[in-house]
Amino acid sequence: MKKTILVLMTLCLWTTLPAQKQTVSEVWVSDQGDGTYVNPILYADYSDPDVVRVGDDFYMTASSFNVSPGLPILHSKDLVNWALIGHALPRQYPLEHYAKAQHGNGVWAPSFRYHKGEFYIYYGDPDFGIYMLKASDPRGPWSKPHLVKEGKGLIDPSPLWDEDGRAYLVHAFAGSRAGIKSILVVAEMHPDGTHLLNEGKIVFDGHEAHETIEGPKFYKYEGYYYIFAPAGGVTHGWQEVLRSKNVYGPYENRTVMHQGNTDINGPHQGGWVDTPAGEHWFIHFQDEIEYGRITHLNPVSWKDGWPLIGIDTNNDGIGEPVRQHPKPKVGGSHPIVTPPDSDEFDSVELGLQWQWHANPKNTWAFINPGKKQLRLFSDQLPENASNYYQVPHLLLQKFPARSFTVETKMTFKPSDKKLGERAGLIIMGRSYASLALEDREDGLYLVYNISDDAQYGAPEVEHFAEKMATNTIYLRTSVSDEGVATFSYSTNGRRFQKIDIPFPVIRGHWIGAKVGLFNVRQQTTNDSGYADFDYFRFSK
Repeated sequence: MKKTILVLMTLCLWTTLPAQKQTVSEVWVSDQGDGTYVNPILYADYSDPDVVRVGDDFYMTASSFNVSPGLPILHSKDLVNWALIGHALPRQYPLEHYAKAQHGNGVWAPSFRYHKGEFYIYYGDPDFGIYMLKASDPRGPWSKPHLVKEGKGLIDPSPLWDEDGRAYLVHAFAGSRAGIKSILVVAEMHPDGTHLLNEGKIVFDGHEAHETIEGPKFYKYEGYYYIFAPAGGVTHGWQEVLRSKNVYGPYENRTVMHQGNTDINGPHQGGWVDTPAGEHWFIHFQDEIEYGRITHLNPVSWKDGWPLIGIDTNNDGIGEPVRQHPKPKVGGSHPIVTPPDSDEFDSVELGLQWQWHANPKNTWAFINPGKKQLRLFSDQLPENASNYYQVPHLLLQKFPARSFTVETKMTFKPSDKKLGERAGLIIMGRSYASLALEDREDGLYLVYNISDDAQYGAPEVEHFAEKMATNTIYLRTSVSDEGVATFSYSTNGRRFQKIDIPFPVIRGHWIGAKVGLFNVRQQTTNDSGYADFDYFRFSK
């Protein structure tokens, strides 16, 4: 048994409490139980992953963009089975700016490093600059983000501490903010990691053959400086590696992984790590559109000072990603574990899988340990909101598999002040669909609403409304392999009535679609209504 994990961060209802149970998903498990694994190792949107090893423990983080808490921290003993143990960013800074939904903004492409007894995460916020935070324990507490370099369009930073005590940082540029892209820059950094000592030097220009090169990761290995950097874009790109004997170059480059003859598109952007036994591995993402950027693991082999990621099946000198492969040799046997998805709300803390669309208020949600329920109080819709796309108080989590069913039981107790409250189940992306109870002047109604092109302000369309004689209801949605969601409901938890209008799932801004819960109202009040949820269960 692995040791109990303590969550040491505080975020509203995420308080300093005993550890959550390790979980095994019912809808996706990579470990095949026979010494092999299948990709993806996480069928969930852990975008732009980076990984670090300390002793025989592996830790991973990923882009979290606008959601809160951000910067997920995952732990593994074998690079296949991952437990979600916390978040490095309980709230996103600047606090007031991220109190509103900021789709596609926030945390881009973090780097995870361990240096002189401390864990470091560097990330770029394209609107504010490059941040650093650190901790002595990856479970936290983490320091507040420190602005290493202010500026628009500075993204994808990765630090390197050299043997001579000097430090460097490589980063890329977001064309949408900086007006330039497809170049990589290396700057000297103060050894304490807090600020840069020069403006940086161009070490690679990808315009000619490697458009949109970005996401660099900086390493030094056997006398060479290496920069692992993806190019070609997230959907159809490839993995490039640069190397040089000098930190500022000149760098030679080589393509080390591409899709080739596989069905794994755009295999790139991630982190390289070794094992205590001397094996080398690369964790990266694949863009699965509606499902987000899901996480893959590929072996790394070395020849003549160059890595090759995956397997070179056609002897062209470029690796191709594997679908199934023997697990890393890490010694011993480690239990199957996955990040949590289902939540029975039977703990004194909310599951770590949940995230808000923005920095939360402390009035939005409470766990009720005595009743083993989650209570969401309604909060008012943002002023001038035409739909739920800009609503910050959506409690959501990543899709955990390609196909799944999720069910919840809800008891809705709106205020007697008729505030236009609505609570229920939602799938949110650039478009969204929700099935909910709504308080109207003449009673409670079950309503099914869709907002196509929600990101562009399209209003909701009500496709179904039925007056209900009960305020307790079971809500369910099933997502097919084709990414189509079907909603249904029941008043007794046994016989479910299907809504005959399916919803083609649409991804979010740089992220996959999410599923979760909400409680909103139209008006202000001094005492809102609430919805109690008994569970949130995923099944095949």
